[in-house]
Amino acid sequence: MKFALIDNNRVEPQPKQQGLCPNCSQPVIAKCGKQKIWHWAHRNIASCDSWWEPETEWHRTWKNNYPVEWQEISLFDEQTSEKHISDVRTTHNLTIEFQHSAIKPEERVSREKFYKNMIWVVDGTRLQRDYTRFRKGTENNFKRTRQKGYYFVDFPNEVFPKSWLNSEVLVIFDFSSISTTEQDKIKDILWCLLPQKDVPRTIVFGLGKSDFIRMTKNGELKYKNQ
Repeated sequence: MKFALIDNNRVEPQPKQQGLCPNCSQPVIAKCGKQKIWHWAHRNIASCDSWWEPETEWHRTWKNNYPVEWQEISLFDEQTSEKHISDVRTTHNLTIEFQHSAIKPEERVSREKFYKNMIWVVDGTRLQRDYTRFRKGTENNFKRTRQKGYYFVDFPNEVFPKSWLNSEVLVIFDFSSISTTEQDKIKDILWCLLPQKDVPRTIVFGLGKSDFIRMTKNGELKYKNQ
């Protein structure tokens, strides 16, 4: 967690500080070691967000592309009494979740139903073979559409991790952190997987990172889960 409340102000962690969690109002302490990214930690996390997970540098760097007032926003569902912390919540009511860790299908579905108008950004470098499979897929399974930058993918399970193929919202794969020994333009593009919606083909399009950030800030890129 990047922010805690101290004197009712959102504050980033500094050594020896203590504060309150903005989501559950329970005490948190600053963790400012040399091994992990500086963060706030609950004394007892069981009382807070069940979707909480440790952040990586990749995760924090992505969040920092957006204004701090959009980061780590708590949302409450009056019907279910659920309360969760979104990674980024824009002024256009778009939630962006940055996902590095493995996630169970049940939790993915729950998050999509809770946030509704949301986009996933997935770290495609978590497993080395994921990028190898994707790059091979661009050579064998990508077929151009009439719209520039868009592709049909006939066998998406041979290209993308299976856990994301049934998502009902837009899923963005970020491969930029992968280490390669050659110039590789593919990894420097964000690859956007559209929901399948019971169609035989999956549609994928490429987008520059700066364009993605600009479009999400301006409300130009969104996908609402009805």
